Amino acid sequence: MFEKQDLLKLARMTMPFGKYSGRVLIDLPEEYLLWFAKKGFPEGELGRLLQLALEIHINGLTGIIQPLKDR
Repeated sequence: MFEKQDLLKLARMTMPFGKYSGRVLIDLPEEYLLWFAKKGFPEGELGRLLQLALEIHINGLTGIIQPLKDR
């Protein structure tokens, strides 16, 4: 389960490493998130947020995060 604050983190937190370092989590490509799903998400908060980002992408709900990015 996720918390309300997780949506804000998805809209503002950046990827700390890898090919997409510096990109906001919700803006990561779905293919990259699927790769993590296959290989294993990082431990801790980052992994949990990446899993949530993938679920949002899969369900076509990325638009719900956009207003949070604009604040």
